[in-house]
Amino acid sequence: MSGRRSLVWLGLTPEPERELPVTVAALRTAVRRAADAPEAATRAERRRVERLVMHGTQRGWLRYLAEVTGLVTAVAGGTRPGDRQAALLAAEVVLDHHRMLIGLPGPGYGRTAADRTALESAVRALRAAPPDGDRG
Repeated sequence: MSGRRSLVWLGLTPEPERELPVTVAALRTAVRRAADAPEAATRAERRRVERLVMHGTQRGWLRYLAEVTGLVTAVAGGTRPGDRQAALLAAEVVLDHHRMLIGLPGPGYGRTAADRTALESAVRALRAAPPDGDRG
């Protein structure tokens, strides 16, 4: 491969770019409802995602999504307070992204195998949670 940076991974980012800033800000600030996430936290998350997409690499992007996976699994497992619906949305978005990596060249799909497994478990737990959010 040439010394050029591969950009093929950018084709998978529109949904995460759109959905993750608000949900991740909510998870990072541990609010009970995503709508209550501080605007400054949402703006900071949006800037971080934009920097990663515009100037980052697939490896950096996958590290970011691994952080999101950690937040999601902590909320799903009850070790971190937070909006379980925001966690579910983030889990579904990242899981869909990671599943699509199979169609791209390179090691991305293999690198995300453990995260896919963790996210699948988190999605099951979050979907089974009471709808009123009593566990969050």
